[in-house]
Amino acid sequence: MSHNTIAINQRMDKFDGHASVWLFGYGSLIYKADFPYIERRPASIRDWTRRFWQGSHDHRGTPEAPGRVATLVPQPGARCAGMAYLITPEVFAHLDYREKNGYLRFATEMEFDDGSSAEGLVYIATADNAAFLGEAPEAAIASHIATAAGPSGPNREYLILLARALRELGQDDPHVFAIERYLDEMG
Repeated sequence: MSHNTIAINQRMDKFDGHASVWLFGYGSLIYKADFPYIERRPASIRDWTRRFWQGSHDHRGTPEAPGRVATLVPQPGARCAGMAYLITPEVFAHLDYREKNGYLRFATEMEFDDGSSAEGLVYIATADNAAFLGEAPEAAIASHIATAAGPSGPNREYLILLARALRELGQDDPHVFAIERYLDEMG
């Protein structure tokens, strides 16, 4: 699958006709809501875990030297914490462009902190996209992140802002925090 997923995402019609849709964010969407939203609530999804296995050729890296950003990978029994946004369908044009580097829209059930739930969308970069970098030891991921930068800034900044946002939500993510520790050790 191509790096650019805009056209594929525009064909998703699951929520056509809806006045609003919940969007689940687990990476930069937790701390960088550069789009209008109706409501914002902490949420989580089940059976997925956050991993820095996706390449970023357009935000935190370049085509020649991609950065590493978060995606979700299936893990039965896992719970991935993040932020949910209630948005109008007009926001998809912006989000499809922002997430165009290999991310596809998927329908998902999300659970809110008050115990309620709703179906919504999440953008996930699967292993079959051209920008997928795959699994690596957390120390190696940290070394990669330490040197990458792109139009949206240093890759290190993405990881640090995500770790901070997860702590503010009171969430523990061993993968993110391990990479952060390795980055700290590198100076």
